[in-house]
Amino acid sequence: MFFFSSPSTASRIEAFRAAEQQLLGYAKTRFGHRNQDPSRHEFELFDTPISKPEVIKKSSAKCQIHESSDTDEHSIHGVKVTNTQLGDGGEGGYPAPLVLLHGYANGSLYFYRNLMGLSQHFGRVYALDMMGWGLSSRPKFDLVTDESVFEGSVHETADVDDDLKKSTRQKVAAAELFFVESLESWRKKHNLSKMTLAGHSMGGYMSVAYAERYPEHVECLILMSPVGVPVKRPEDDKRLKSLPFYLRGMVSTARYLFNSGITPGAFLRSLPLSRSKAMVDGYIENRLPAITCEDEREHLSEYLYQNSMMPSSGESCLSAVLEAGAFARIPLVNRIPNIKPGLEVHFIYGENDWMGYQGGLDTQRLCLKKPDDSPTVFVHGVRNASHLLMLDNYEELNAALIIAANGEHRLTRDTPRPIEFACNELVGYRSMHKSYRGAIGETHAAAFFRGGRFNIREQNEVDEEEKAEENLS
Repeated sequence: MFFFSSPSTASRIEAFRAAEQQLLGYAKTRFGHRNQDPSRHEFELFDTPISKPEVIKKSSAKCQIHESSDTDEHSIHGVKVTNTQLGDGGEGGYPAPLVLLHGYANGSLYFYRNLMGLSQHFGRVYALDMMGWGLSSRPKFDLVTDESVFEGSVHETADVDDDLKKSTRQKVAAAELFFVESLESWRKKHNLSKMTLAGHSMGGYMSVAYAERYPEHVECLILMSPVGVPVKRPEDDKRLKSLPFYLRGMVSTARYLFNSGITPGAFLRSLPLSRSKAMVDGYIENRLPAITCEDEREHLSEYLYQNSMMPSSGESCLSAVLEAGAFARIPLVNRIPNIKPGLEVHFIYGENDWMGYQGGLDTQRLCLKKPDDSPTVFVHGVRNASHLLMLDNYEELNAALIIAANGEHRLTRDTPRPIEFACNELVGYRSMHKSYRGAIGETHAAAFFRGGRFNIREQNEVDEEEKAEENLS
């Protein structure tokens, strides 16, 4: 039985729950398909007891927002949507249950616009507050980082930069275990033999880490604008100078805070309350023009604000797994090709995404070099969407997720569909790859994705790709 540890924490939890309920109400009433019968979809908020991940030091295991007599017991909070008319996952041609993992500093209800639409295809949809965020347990992010973290891990023998210190690899492995082992404990409690695992941004990064360690439980891996895919190149720093002045200032400030060990949440909590709330309100208003209803914007802002103002936990993973500039210390582009052969991995990026789509195409290219030993990789683009594509264009993102789970035949004729892209090597031999026959090449990808930092392309690079594509066609 949980109780609140302090009045201030209690009031924040109460405010968070109120915002969560409002967003859940929007999920039920505003964002279903017009032909969808809401009575066939059951919504349930849950708190699943899980075992404490062993990587958390015993002295730091106590949850900072819930208290229990058993410090070895934590919990994962989330929402479950059940379509009562569909067969259970894996039955009747339907995919394994969909498990959604949010991005950095977000929570399960960031998917409120997606839940009803996705439950048309998935018999069960789970959106989780990852360990250390939302209303899941928030132990201190004080982890064991000795060689024991390498047990069963890819990091001891991973193909990484020779200059990457062993201590750094241990910190990466420990941070990943914090999330991976809590997800695995949750999976066991819900008796899911297989999952359609879909993660956004940092949730995408941790989905890859989970699939590496427990590939037998992942039926399909979907990465929505995942962080940490590409290898950092010298020209990435040069391209920073081509950004508008205000963006260069934002990036420089973010790097300073990052290198100082200050997380976005810690920065917010250091400000006067009125200023921190105004900052979050401004973020929602400026970053999400697709949200035009004032009440919806207000409750989403409150949800994000209260999430960030609760005690620090999962947010402290940032500098453990990433370098300044959102590059992974151990990039996913070199890890995904080593996950189990035959697994389908789907990258989904927004048209105006600041996360670089090229990481997905580079991963696809690497997997092509050893097709019998690597996953099959697909890259999709969602129109009129930025990094927060689940909010910017929820209908087309839903279609991308359903297509990834082999459900395109269940989409209605008027459902907006994403665009599929492929590296030039695949475009030249589409007749040999039936799955990619509708995909278009890298020149079109460069024209479609108009986001920031990673896909600002110099004209000579575009010209070279155009020539290559012409030679292959």
